[in-house]
Amino acid sequence: MSEPRASAPSSSRVGVRDVARAAGVSTQTVSRVINEQPNIRPETRDRVLRAIADLGYRVNNAARALGTRTTRTLGVIASDATLYGPAVGIAALEAAAREAGRWIATAYADASDEASVRDAADRLLGQGVDGLIVLAPHAATLPALVDAHAGIAVAALHSGQGASPQEAGAALAVTHLLALGHRRIARVAGPDDWLEARSREAGALRALAEAGIEPGRRWSGDWTAAAGAAIAGEVAAAVRASEGPTAIAVANDQMALGLIAGLRHAQLDVPGDVSVAGFDDNPDAAFYRPALTTVGLDLAGEARRAVAEVLGAPAPAVAPPRLVVRASTAPPR
Repeated sequence: MSEPRASAPSSSRVGVRDVARAAGVSTQTVSRVINEQPNIRPETRDRVLRAIADLGYRVNNAARALGTRTTRTLGVIASDATLYGPAVGIAALEAAAREAGRWIATAYADASDEASVRDAADRLLGQGVDGLIVLAPHAATLPALVDAHAGIAVAALHSGQGASPQEAGAALAVTHLLALGHRRIARVAGPDDWLEARSREAGALRALAEAGIEPGRRWSGDWTAAAGAAIAGEVAAAVRASEGPTAIAVANDQMALGLIAGLRHAQLDVPGDVSVAGFDDNPDAAFYRPALTTVGLDLAGEARRAVAEVLGAPAPAVAPPRLVVRASTAPPR
């Protein structure tokens, strides 16, 4: 009877020496492959990576950090994850970081409170993260964060600075309403101190200015469906008034959802009495009643851009915003 074969070490016991033995290389070579150091032959790297996969070796980030001074972890400062934007932003950043061979650690903060944001940054930096990405930054907190941590790379997802996809997307929604024949277009903006909201507002105003149309009435909310519902009575009164708005450009889909529900409660038809356009292309937007016309962003591309910015890598291309036309917009009566 033949001797039973020795089983491979369990993943909890597999070490660098086991990988080196399986790949036929030195432990120093395994370490260099793990730490992505240059000047390693491709065939050698492939052998080591195959051995790592076959043996189920798990890289110890804490141990690697001691030798490389990098944890390969990016810190993400997020606000309210119950909102669509922050929730999907975190998921997109995690995927983008994984593509770049990194991980993310997330800390939550009140994005309008400078002390809260700084505390979140300090907690992440205490874990040795290699850079910080801020979700939904506010006008005051982002510059303060950059100034307070000048020695570490800081990027923002949807910072709203410059000619951003946020601005272009909002202009796209208003241009769509103009193309339908609307000339009295009101707006529901996001919170005034969010850079993202400012950028969407700027895009809407730019599209109106380029068309020679005076901006209509403006309301604002906190991104939630409840905020949209809360202003629906005022919006309904404005729509019923002489020369009232025939279309509303809303800064996000959740507020648009609440607004549409409130308008229906006020016995107004969307889009018969007033058209409503949103922003974000929330996965639920197609199932609103009526289905919501909205704008979608290349969130995966934005996340890759933010990760590349923190890592000092070339910025990848980000697809332009896309208009998704559904049943909530129509020509004015």
